[in-house]
Amino acid sequence: MHTDYNFENLCMAAALPEVAVVPQTERIGTVVSEPMHEDAPATCHPYAEFVNPYLAELLNALNLDKCFVSGHGCRLSDARGREYLDCIAAYGALPLGSNPEPIWRALLNVHSTGEPSLVQPSCLDAAGQLAARLIELAPGDLKYVTFANSGAEAVEAAIKMCRAATGRSGIVATHNSFHGKTLGALAATGNPDYQDRFAAPTEQITHVPFGDIDALRIVLEERADQIAAVLVEPIQGEGGIVEPQPEYLLAVRKLCDENKVLLIFDEIQTGLGRTGTMFACEADGVAPDVMTLAKALGGGLMPIGAVLSNERAFSKHFALKHSSTFAGNTLAARAGLAMLDVLTQDDGLLIDNVHRNGRLLKLRLEELRAKYPRLIAEVRGRGYLLGIKLGADRHTWRGSLLGVAAEQSLLSPLFASYLLNVEGVRVAPTLNGKAVIRIEPPLSMKWCECEELLAAFQRTLEVFDKGNIGQIISAILNEMEVSAPQLAETEMQADPLACEPQIGERRFAFLVHPLELMSAGDFDPTLAWLPKPELEDIAQRLTDLVDPFVLSHARIQSEAGESIYGEFIVIPRTAEQLADMPREDAMAIVREGVEIGRDRGAQIVGLGAFTSVVTRGGKALSGTVPLTTGNSYTAVACAEGIAMALNQLGDRLSAKHCAAIVGATGAIGRSMAVLLAENVGRLVLLGNPDSVPEHVRTRLHHVATTVCEQLVTSAAEGCAFEPLSLGSRVLHAAQNSEKLDADFYNTLIEQLELEGYIVLTQDLGVLPDADILVTATSATNSLLGPRDLKHGAIVCDLSRPFNVSRDVAELRPDVLVIDGGVIRVPGLPELGRFGIGTGHAFSCMAETMLLTLAGHFEDTSLGTDLDPETLRELRRLAAEHGFRVGGLRRFGVPLDQNDWNRLLAARGIRMAA
Repeated sequence: MHTDYNFENLCMAAALPEVAVVPQTERIGTVVSEPMHEDAPATCHPYAEFVNPYLAELLNALNLDKCFVSGHGCRLSDARGREYLDCIAAYGALPLGSNPEPIWRALLNVHSTGEPSLVQPSCLDAAGQLAARLIELAPGDLKYVTFANSGAEAVEAAIKMCRAATGRSGIVATHNSFHGKTLGALAATGNPDYQDRFAAPTEQITHVPFGDIDALRIVLEERADQIAAVLVEPIQGEGGIVEPQPEYLLAVRKLCDENKVLLIFDEIQTGLGRTGTMFACEADGVAPDVMTLAKALGGGLMPIGAVLSNERAFSKHFALKHSSTFAGNTLAARAGLAMLDVLTQDDGLLIDNVHRNGRLLKLRLEELRAKYPRLIAEVRGRGYLLGIKLGADRHTWRGSLLGVAAEQSLLSPLFASYLLNVEGVRVAPTLNGKAVIRIEPPLSMKWCECEELLAAFQRTLEVFDKGNIGQIISAILNEMEVSAPQLAETEMQADPLACEPQIGERRFAFLVHPLELMSAGDFDPTLAWLPKPELEDIAQRLTDLVDPFVLSHARIQSEAGESIYGEFIVIPRTAEQLADMPREDAMAIVREGVEIGRDRGAQIVGLGAFTSVVTRGGKALSGTVPLTTGNSYTAVACAEGIAMALNQLGDRLSAKHCAAIVGATGAIGRSMAVLLAENVGRLVLLGNPDSVPEHVRTRLHHVATTVCEQLVTSAAEGCAFEPLSLGSRVLHAAQNSEKLDADFYNTLIEQLELEGYIVLTQDLGVLPDADILVTATSATNSLLGPRDLKHGAIVCDLSRPFNVSRDVAELRPDVLVIDGGVIRVPGLPELGRFGIGTGHAFSCMAETMLLTLAGHFEDTSLGTDLDPETLRELRRLAAEHGFRVGGLRRFGVPLDQNDWNRLLAARGIRMAA
């Protein structure tokens, strides 16, 4: 991952308590990516400013940063008065929903009676009563209760207890499990993502696959004398609501008995009625040696955990060495007693309702699975602990970025956010099973509320099934259902991932990114109708959460009979975002894209648009894999495009023309200067107007020297120049000089400047003198407008985003603006959506393809100094393999006959006048 801000982290943070609220605030508000201090924005919620700005930013990204100001039963309300159906119930910690009256009565009774709460060490009255009730309800021969303050503490205590009783330190847990976030519980949790930065894994903890009894048998047979206990969840909660086969827990019990190893059941999430029985293990007829409880035990108002154990597990050594200041306090114990009263009253009617309603709810969800099979892969769990595994992937929706969301574990958070913001229903993804939506409502949820959930779920499935990510995100941001235009089938491309590489086929990868927000529709047509403010909001919220991804695959068949395979990898940042990022961060995300290409088999990777700029022309990443910026063939294609435009106007490049290069100090600008200098009469080299003049002057002088040196070299290799062109003047001076050294070139450039044949400047005001204008800058905004151009000028804009204002097309019909570097690929393969039409590629892409066809797997076109020999070789390769300039385009749209008629008419009128 290129950043810690991703939905995996959002899931990891999911077990945090509810956000603290203040009635005056609707949302957590603006957050920043670094901890905030005195200069924090005034609109920041205190939670975002002082508690967890990183989590707050994640919540804000998908409108999950609600502030709830009241809650009763299964309903929560925000400051605007909007009501939400709570189907998360704090991950099972709200068994009776918010503010349950029976629990409040028990707590207020403590206040009214004056019963002391913290009186350690003594015989704790309330704790003793609660322990007795728990043992009365517990399965098997459980006899003792050790209290804790949370589920994680309960797991820690259970591990200590088993080690003390057996004299062994080993613990066997299962993959994909979750047991808490304190260090000991975290070590037992079966997911390295939560452990790596905390040094949580220990040699004493062994993990085996959940449900795999043979794997457990092997470990116990080999090391039973080292193992204190096996720790397992009867149903994995955060692992994705995973039920094992019915005989699994029985088999685990048998193996533990045979090997004299203790068995711990973690019922923190499954216990106390959640699955339709008092304890989940009861449904399997199995009892553990140790059982951990928490969450529901506090009735939703008090934190409390408990470890129930039998005599084999409980020892004097543990009992006298383990204690807690707050565990077993009176308030928590009275809340626990009240909760057990609710669960057991009317012969356990509440739990019976959970069993009955849960079974019917699961049946109705199964019906939705049958109706939406490509969205729902599986319905899991029992009682009020249900999981809906989303089965969508990249192939589910043709041409939609919703498939990318599924690939990057973003689909379930999007789904949960849509339910919350549009339908007013709270659900959540599970921690480990990131494609699983958790339905875990209060045990008190009535069937009519289950039907409300089902109706909202079905409406959400209907929207997601269409694959319209633009509609989905717009609805989330606007917090209401949004109508979206229906897209014709032709607007949705064929499966971009259908092509597969052949054995031995040469392979390339190419990095792309949206040039600007309004080009998002080039990647997914469902985003094209969104207004710019919404796109800006989406970009601000979501781009940090999305990793680089493979957009499309293609096979290129050259006219020479060669075949290559390529993948196009999206860097999810606009040009402006990449330019504004710290360079280290920008390089990191580009490097991630390069490494994806390399790891997927690319033998060379092309850097498109700003991925080249932010990596110093690729040099900062050199050594990762052979790279190319594509700048060499871009220059070649630009020169060919200018020649094509002149030809259609009945003209050709000659000494009568003045050519100007905006961005002359860049790689493409330097190459264009060399190519055009062979034939034009005057050359204007423009540097960055915002840079220090002395620095720009030095760099421009270096470019001019390079141009002159290359002209002399080209002449020596047989190149003929246009009479009276700049090339011919340089050649004449060289032929009349005895020594071609630095002094010669300095004197030559000084003379050419004096005579006006070369102009080195930062002043854009000279551009109205240019007949031919090339823009090749890294600016992310328009530099040239209608007033900056000569009548009848030809402008080749190589910059992306465009440097020429779109107003020029409307207000200056006499000026021909063409997009540089769009290439027709042989065979017109479907490459992906890049806004330039089927079978067409940007010239930088084409260079990557040409190098792959030639088997030239070396760094090429890196930095600012491009090799003229490479320019010539790429021109030759393009001719050999059938790559050609793909017609003339303006601002991404092919020029048609009406455009040409308007251009000629504008020039004719001016000429006649």
